[in-house]
Amino acid sequence: MNPDTPLHTFRLTEQAAIARASPWNHEPVTLDSPAIRVMTDLSRIKAATIDPRQSLREAEQNMLYLGVRMLFVVSAMPRLEGVITTVDLHGEKTLQRVSERMVGRDELRVADLMTPLYELEAVDLDELKRARVGNLIATLKRHGRNHLLAVQCEPDGMRMVRGVVSRAQIERQLGKPVQIDEIADSFAEIERALI
Repeated sequence: MNPDTPLHTFRLTEQAAIARASPWNHEPVTLDSPAIRVMTDLSRIKAATIDPRQSLREAEQNMLYLGVRMLFVVSAMPRLEGVITTVDLHGEKTLQRVSERMVGRDELRVADLMTPLYELEAVDLDELKRARVGNLIATLKRHGRNHLLAVQCEPDGMRMVRGVVSRAQIERQLGKPVQIDEIADSFAEIERALI
């Protein structure tokens, strides 16, 4: 085709939709496979983010649209404040906040339910590169988490989140479920669990 020839165009009808991205990695893995094969590399795939002032409805819509179960909470890029997951949106945490603040669910914001940075579990990226999928599963189980962050230390001392490991991704690639029991992290959560 001549480079000066325009392409044929047409008008869309009501029967058009936006294509969904296919999973970035669907290669089968085993417990002995390199752990890096189940990590979402944020230097290659854009991180799904949300502002802490957004509503829970907006967070849920973003997750559905992007096909993810976790969003990074960021007010000003690239500074990370925490994460919010589908478990946060639909779990006991939401009911507790509604009860504590005596407000409707629609009045809560992402900041009200997110897991703050200081409560997130992370592993060093170099250690993850030497690990196996089984090591990641053991780590997720130990901490009762569905997600784990892979962090790389920059020369200036800044810790950069380079990747995410999710239970859902591991399950897809393993082809079987991974059972993880949630663990209470604070005295308040332990107290609530005992009541």
